[in-house]
Amino acid sequence: MITNLAPENALFVADVNRIQQRIAEANNQVSSGKKINVASDAPDQIDTLLQLRANLQHNTQVQSNLTLATTDANAADNALGSSIQLMDSAMSLASQGATATMDAAGRLSIAQQIQAIQQQMVSYSQTTVQGRFIFSGDQDSGPVYSWNGSAANPVVQESNPVSTRLIEDASGGSFPASQRAQEIFDDRDPVTGNPTANNVFNALNSLYQALQNNDTAGINSAIPLLKSASGQLNTMQAFYGNVENRIQNASNFASSYDVQLQTQISQTEDADITSAAMELTQANTQLQAAFEMHGQAPHSSLFNYLG
Repeated sequence: MITNLAPENALFVADVNRIQQRIAEANNQVSSGKKINVASDAPDQIDTLLQLRANLQHNTQVQSNLTLATTDANAADNALGSSIQLMDSAMSLASQGATATMDAAGRLSIAQQIQAIQQQMVSYSQTTVQGRFIFSGDQDSGPVYSWNGSAANPVVQESNPVSTRLIEDASGGSFPASQRAQEIFDDRDPVTGNPTANNVFNALNSLYQALQNNDTAGINSAIPLLKSASGQLNTMQAFYGNVENRIQNASNFASSYDVQLQTQISQTEDADITSAAMELTQANTQLQAAFEMHGQAPHSSLFNYLG
């Protein structure tokens, strides 16, 4: 490009432009608190910054999921603790019903109490958190079991959902955080489909039927089933205890990782306000000095050489 400026004037203009650019950059850093406001400020660090922000967003979602999982696990733990207490009551009632001094009318009275326990146990299988049935696997919009007191077996299975959901750990792993109602309350042989000795619903119903029929032998046969079913509930509660521990560890890691990411982002994009302010002051001083020096410089024209 051809310019009419003298070399010394062109150099002056170039110097002024550089100083003004420094002033603009320093002013942006002071006003925004960021040393990277647009991609052109640090093109070599944009990819790193974008990745850090994506990691932070993902970690925030992981923390949200862990919070929800904590609520679910706590609710499940509480429901199973109450279920265990119900089984303890059922075993105590079974022992009363098995005594030789108990008559048919007394056993019918106990049977009514066992039926109430059955119904309450079904309600625990329907435990909800924020409208979700936490023991219903992937189909958490409805309960797996319902109650029909007029049926020979009053516990009705409404669905047979699978459970594929996993809780993601911020460190990159994942783990199952729930059990289905079938696994907790209605354990069955995978080949025959018959109730196992751990089946909670079957143990209670066996006791109820024996009490209704004034069947002492049946009551005695139901007692070992109640004990096995109680053990099943304790095992399931231990599972949720482990889940709560894993969630807590995962939450601690996610919180620490959040701080780490925030620090890395800050180190990458945050301005050193003190340095930026000093740079702004120095650049303004240099600009003022440049104009003063340029104004004091001698200016020659053609008239200086005419006699």
